[in-house]
Amino acid sequence: MSDCIFCKILNKEIPSKFVYEDETCFAINDINPKAKKHILVIPKVHVKSLNEVDDNMLIKNMFDAIKKINAKEGIKDFRLQINTGKGAGQEVDHLHIHILAN
Repeated sequence: MSDCIFCKILNKEIPSKFVYEDETCFAINDINPKAKKHILVIPKVHVKSLNEVDDNMLIKNMFDAIKKINAKEGIKDFRLQINTGKGAGQEVDHLHIHILAN
């Protein structure tokens, strides 16, 4: 999607340092963190929101990535947040999961 900031980051149109990357997703630090550690896990395929996920393996792969990121970052206590829709706080129309840890 040409106007999606996450797609632009993935395509190297916007510079960003990846915290994690595999064949299905990547992770970056949130630019406006709401916790000491605030990492976004983003699928490489553009999916607007959780409501549009047709492939349950995508969600499994994202949760597997979260486990790997947490191990790498030394995160033990955390919460996850998925916003779906502008009314729920979703700012970017590309599915992503927030990892928040103090």
